[in-house]
Amino acid sequence: MILYPAIDLKDGQCVRLLHGEMDKATVFGDDPAAQAAKFEAAGCEWVHLVDLNGAFAGQPVNAAAVEAILARIKVPAQLGGGIRNMATIAAWIEKGLARVILGTVAVENPALVREAARAFPGKVAVGIDARGGRVATKGWAEETDVMVTDLARSFEDAGVAAIIYTDIMRDGAMTGPNIEATEALARAVAIPVIASGGVSSLPDLIALRDTGVIAGAISGRAIYDGALDLGAALDALKG
Repeated sequence: MILYPAIDLKDGQCVRLLHGEMDKATVFGDDPAAQAAKFEAAGCEWVHLVDLNGAFAGQPVNAAAVEAILARIKVPAQLGGGIRNMATIAAWIEKGLARVILGTVAVENPALVREAARAFPGKVAVGIDARGGRVATKGWAEETDVMVTDLARSFEDAGVAAIIYTDIMRDGAMTGPNIEATEALARAVAIPVIASGGVSSLPDLIALRDTGVIAGAISGRAIYDGALDLGAALDALKG
């Protein structure tokens, strides 16, 4: 299982939100590229990036910060937030992004996900953010009637590289991930599932790993706060 350290970008800074609310942001640093370099130096195999402003705006907002990160690190990075058309997808991949994460458009324009996955094999992931099993879109601001498993299954034949499943009510709350729901989703689809939201301790990571079906886990606040020791986490996952 791969650990993806998270860099959430708001106004060019590294932040973490509580339950996805922009007015509940804690700033952890003003040099995202330096933070990404620290994660790489620690031995992380990937870096997970989110353009929070972009998720609300529907277009890239923190592009300069993302480009600085891509210029600084050699490990692959994945990015979500504000990526809602083929031009933006192509531009990010041309700039060296290893994987784009499509969230809102996966609900509103699933044909775009299919087109992108065909055009860029292995470089398109679907981000599924949920409250109570139902998908939320537009930076988690809007809830839909779409069920998580139904949406995931609809992309089984699309060539999607991964599904990033976030339980919104766990995100940034340091209360542990929704292991049961994440495992159920991973067992329901053949697409690799990455857990996000609430991953806040080494036992959390080990519990996710021990399901045997979850491909990765994203953690942010716990790493910044020191609740999750990055070196110990990477060692445990290698073991």
